[in-house]
Amino acid sequence: MTPFTSGFVGRRSLATLVCGALATGGLAAVGVTALEPGAASASSHREAPLISGQPQYDNTDVYAFASPDKPDTTTIIANWIPFEEPAGGPNFFPFAEDAQYDLHIDNNGDAQGELVFRYTFKTHVKNDKTFLYNTGPVESLDDPDLNITQTYDIDLLQLKDQHLVKKTKYADDVAVAPSNVGKASMPDYAKLRSEAVHELPGGATTFAGQADDPFFLDLRVFDLLYGGNLSEVGNDTLKGYNVNSVALQLPNDVIQESADQPIVGIWSTTQRKNASGHYRQVSRLGMPLVNEVVNPLKDKDKFNASAPWNDGDFLKNVTNPELPKLIEAIYKIEAPDEPRNDLVDVFLKGVEGLNQPPNVRPSEMLRLNTSTKPAAEEKRLGVLDGDNAGFPNGRRLGDDVLDIALQVVEGELVGSKNDLGDAVDKNDVKFEKTFPYVGQPTSGSRGPLAKGTTGTNDVRNQLGDALQPAGANGTGGMDDTTLIAVSAASGAAGFLLVGTGLLWWRSRRRSY
Repeated sequence: MTPFTSGFVGRRSLATLVCGALATGGLAAVGVTALEPGAASASSHREAPLISGQPQYDNTDVYAFASPDKPDTTTIIANWIPFEEPAGGPNFFPFAEDAQYDLHIDNNGDAQGELVFRYTFKTHVKNDKTFLYNTGPVESLDDPDLNITQTYDIDLLQLKDQHLVKKTKYADDVAVAPSNVGKASMPDYAKLRSEAVHELPGGATTFAGQADDPFFLDLRVFDLLYGGNLSEVGNDTLKGYNVNSVALQLPNDVIQESADQPIVGIWSTTQRKNASGHYRQVSRLGMPLVNEVVNPLKDKDKFNASAPWNDGDFLKNVTNPELPKLIEAIYKIEAPDEPRNDLVDVFLKGVEGLNQPPNVRPSEMLRLNTSTKPAAEEKRLGVLDGDNAGFPNGRRLGDDVLDIALQVVEGELVGSKNDLGDAVDKNDVKFEKTFPYVGQPTSGSRGPLAKGTTGTNDVRNQLGDALQPAGANGTGGMDDTTLIAVSAASGAAGFLLVGTGLLWWRSRRRSY
C-alpha cells in the first residue's frame, strides 16, 4: 500500500517556495520537524544544555532499515560525538570508557524495550611516553604503530516489564576502527574499516568506529529560521564532519516478536557512570530532530533522561508545537490548526497499515516493519513519495528527514499540501553498498598542500627513525621515546651553541 503520496514532481528550493507563497498569499511554509515527544532524539547534535558539554555521550542520530543486500536482516546504526573535526588531534575521538551505549528494541508496541544490545569500550595504549595517536603509518588494526586502540564488548539484555530476565555475552573484545588521522598516518583507511567489520554467531554482524556524519541538512534554521529572509538555505552544514558510529545487523527473526507481528520500535541511549559508580542515562535518541526543535529548554535535559513509556510528559510539545507559530510570526504564514493529532498518529504510533503495531502505546522511537522489503529505487522523501521502505517506516541513510518533517509539520497530512525543503537533498559523501553502509570518515589531512610539495613523499622519509615503531631493529636498543628525546636533545644542544656564539659576537660588537 501507499499510505501517503506526493502530487509534486518538481522539487523547488525552500526560498522559491516560501517567497512565492508570500507574494501570492497562497500556502507555503518553512519549518524544521516538530515531531513527537520523545527522546534525545535522532539528529540531536548538541540539542540540550547538559549533553552539549559531553560530546562522547551525545547521541546524534539513529537509523534502522532493511539491509539492501541482505533483506532478511535489519541494520541499526547509532551515532555519537557530533561535529568531529577530522584533524582534531592529538587525542582524536575515542568512545568513552565510563559509558554504556545501548540499542533498544520494543517488539510488541508497549513502549518498553524487550531487547537491549549494550556496547562498552576499553582503551589500550602501547606507549604512553609519546603524545602521538600513531607512531608511524598504520596498515592494519593490529599494527604496532597504532599507539591508541579500542576494543568493545556487546551484552544482550532480555527484559520483561523493564526487569532483566537474561543477560548474554554477544561479542567480546572486538576491535574498533580508529579515527582517520590522515593519509600519511593511514594510507589505506578502507582496509582498516573492513577489518573492523566483525561477524557474530547466528548471522549477526557488528561494527564500531569513525564514519562520515550521514545526516544532511542546513542547520542555519537556528539563525532566526534561515536568516529571517530565507537567504540561508542550500548548505549542508554537517559536510566534512565525522561521528563515531555503532552498527549492528541482525536477522529479523531475532528482533521480531513473531512473523505475524514484525513491527519493532528502535531507539538508543547513553548511560554515564557517576561519582558513586552508578550509571545514569544522559542521552536518548529515536526520531530525528525531536529534542532540538520540539521540546523547549525546560524539557530538554528531562527528555534526555526519560524513557518512552513516560512520553506523555511531553505530549503538549507535539500537539501544540512551537515551530509553526514561529514561522507564522516571522513570515506571516498561517500555522495549521491545533491540536496536531496528525503528528501524534504518525510519529508516536506509526502509520496505520504500515508500521503501527497492534495495541500501541504512543511513544517516541523509530518504528520499522521488518517485513517491508528494500526498495528497488530509493526515494529520498520515503513514504510521502510512495516509497514505503523509507522514513517514517524506519530511517535509511539517504532519507531526507528534514524535508519530510518540514512538509508534515506544516500540514501535509491535514490538507495543507506543500513541497518544502532546505535545498540539501543528499549527503556529501557516498554511502557504502555493504555493511556498515555509512560513508568513510573525512581524513584529517584534508585541505590544500603546502606550496612546493606534492604529498607523495613517505612519512618515514620525512621524519626518519624518530617514528620507528616500538621494538624495531636497528635502533641500538633505543625505543621511540629515546630516539625522539635524543633528536630533541641534539637540536637543543645545537641551538644552545648557536645562541652562545651569537651572544659572544654581540658582546664583542658592544666593546668596540
